[in-house]
Amino acid sequence: MRTGLDAVVHGITIHPVKSVGGYATARAAVEPWGLAGDRRWMLVDAHGTAITQRERPELALSSAATLPGGGVRLSAPGRADLELDPPEPLASVGVTLFGTKFKAVAAAEAAHAWFSDYLGAEVRLMHLDDPARRRAIDPKYAQPGETVSFADGFPLLVTTLASLDALNSLIAQGDHASEGPLPMDRFRPNVVLEGTEAWAEDTWSRISVGEVSFRITKPCGRCVITTTDQHTAERGKEPLRTLARHRMIGRSLAFGVLLIPEHTGVIRIGDPMKVLA
Repeated sequence: MRTGLDAVVHGITIHPVKSVGGYATARAAVEPWGLAGDRRWMLVDAHGTAITQRERPELALSSAATLPGGGVRLSAPGRADLELDPPEPLASVGVTLFGTKFKAVAAAEAAHAWFSDYLGAEVRLMHLDDPARRRAIDPKYAQPGETVSFADGFPLLVTTLASLDALNSLIAQGDHASEGPLPMDRFRPNVVLEGTEAWAEDTWSRISVGEVSFRITKPCGRCVITTTDQHTAERGKEPLRTLARHRMIGRSLAFGVLLIPEHTGVIRIGDPMKVLA
């Protein structure tokens, strides 16, 4: 198995709004809670509970891009784009993400109306004004004081092209071969690496990417969002059917690994990845 000496960054993607389409970038700043601008906004229902593609697959068809100063531009089929500034952190309200309760700040009323009209249901867009004090990472994996944004649980998700190729080969041999090959956007990673062997990431515990080092916490357990075509919002059986047969790690259907930065810095397309442990 390769040590990672030949591996480099193939792609970097930032998803400003949780479960909404993101954008590719050539470089990104790494903050303690993830890539700058990544998953700093989130939709909630009337009870403050997170809304994701799990419940609303049509969110895949909308997209968001960061603006200077921390704002965001929203786009969706049939709707005029909407540009938002970060809300003033004058009053925070309670939100719930996967059973964890914490505080966030409501976006402008125009944002609530924009997404409510798009989804045909009353929703609110929330902003995480200060990840450093808002949401702690599971202490089973984190050091004291480590936090995360609106990502599912950890600051970064990393995948590899070799593992996607291996997964697609397995899908081609299965009952739903017509659904493959799947593109990487099904897995919504932050960083995609090339130059590794398939599933090599299972053996890593620390890596460096360019000037930044990371602890790897665990494999990423996959959910129904991976079965959602990010360009049509239609759902199928794959990759969950194949992951269940070939990539069950503990109780999770695993693809990719979850990382915590050890310090801040910048990562770029073409940066080398090295396995440190």
